Amino acid sequence: MDVAGYLHDGTWRTIRASHDGAPMTAQQYDLFAVTAHGLGELCAAELARIGVEGRVETGGVTWRGSAESLYRANVELRTASRVIARAGEFRARGFAELERRAGKLPLSEFLTPGTPVVLRVTCRKSKLYHEGAVAERVARVLTDSAGVIVQGLAADTADDDDGAPADDGTSAGEGTSAGDGAPAGEGAPAGERAFAQLIVVRFMRDVCTISVDTSGTLLHQRRYRQAIARAPLRETIAAAMLLASGWDADSPLIDPMCGSGTVAIEGALLARDIAPGIAAHDLSARAYAFEKWPHFDGDHFAKVVDSARSRVRPARVPIIAVDRDAGAITAARANAARAGVDSDIEFRRARFEDLEPDAGSGHIVTNPPYGLRVGDRRELRGLYSAFGSTVRARLPGWSVTMLAADDGLAAATGLPLQEYLATRNGGIPVRLLTTARTGAAHPEAASV
Repeated sequence: MDVAGYLHDGTWRTIRASHDGAPMTAQQYDLFAVTAHGLGELCAAELARIGVEGRVETGGVTWRGSAESLYRANVELRTASRVIARAGEFRARGFAELERRAGKLPLSEFLTPGTPVVLRVTCRKSKLYHEGAVAERVARVLTDSAGVIVQGLAADTADDDDGAPADDGTSAGEGTSAGDGAPAGEGAPAGERAFAQLIVVRFMRDVCTISVDTSGTLLHQRRYRQAIARAPLRETIAAAMLLASGWDADSPLIDPMCGSGTVAIEGALLARDIAPGIAAHDLSARAYAFEKWPHFDGDHFAKVVDSARSRVRPARVPIIAVDRDAGAITAARANAARAGVDSDIEFRRARFEDLEPDAGSGHIVTNPPYGLRVGDRRELRGLYSAFGSTVRARLPGWSVTMLAADDGLAAATGLPLQEYLATRNGGIPVRLLTTARTGAAHPEAASV
């Protein structure tokens, strides 16, 4: 049957069409890959490589696609935080209208009766502004139409900087993590986690969009990073740095301030074409939300995973992770072992000033300290200056890509760095700077 939603421009459109009992792989979905701010172009380039033509929007990339594209996006995207399926969109200025129109959406096709559900609700510039009251009405619809168990509202988490901002600059939260909307009990054995399906309800200018999370646990949680050094770098941001640098896995890669090793590990995964969704040794540790859907096609999903595994190859170039701190190197080794790439990375406890590269050119990708505390900036200015001097003296043919939260510190390197994009890491506004002039979907650069 066709399901339609009433849009804010006064028109109707088909949200999706399916047939009762049709295999999930025959259906089409309105999908949205949620990214951290600024990563949309890189994510769209990743989707293009798996045959999906996406459109960059605020907060991520949207496309209409099959279940296979949904599966592959979850397994293979390196820069996305989650993938959501938009069940429908309609205008509502009253609670009765909200319940009536929400009740017409095909939510039962995503939800098996008895499924525990958590809601994330945001309301901006709408007559229905009380998020708790909206959640109560949507919960009633879900219980009556799909027979699910609504457990309540998903709690905000430190990862909630991934949503689409509203017109006023505040988070509209369409795809934000909100307690992951995922298996509860993070870190517990897979069989002990209690799954809860996340439903995202977003009101903007009286238009309600209801979406269903497909990913479960946030995609940046690759499950290898359990040993944490100082200033951890999110995996999706590390992957974005590598993609922005233009590194093609055919030249050496060095992270001279590697911390817990995220850049080097993501580099090894990229070099070996290991999809993030198959990176962990314990594959049972990740369960996707779509695996709980009524028409989930397990055989087709297994083929997607097998195809990803078949593309894994040996690394062809040196990947070197350097840090002067012994604890950081220990943590990085342990994380690399969990990712299955410890033999692909050379770990060195050393000062970056002592680097002696074996090749005349390559890529330096790193996340130096930001210096956010009082007094840090003066001390770190010397570190950034020494880093720039080392690159010019010892690695003159190498490109540099780095994150920076302070323009003055970045300038202290003396390197011709230009901005590739602006984003956030751990809630901190940062700029991704590079001397490279290649890379996927390069935005307009602005000199530091």
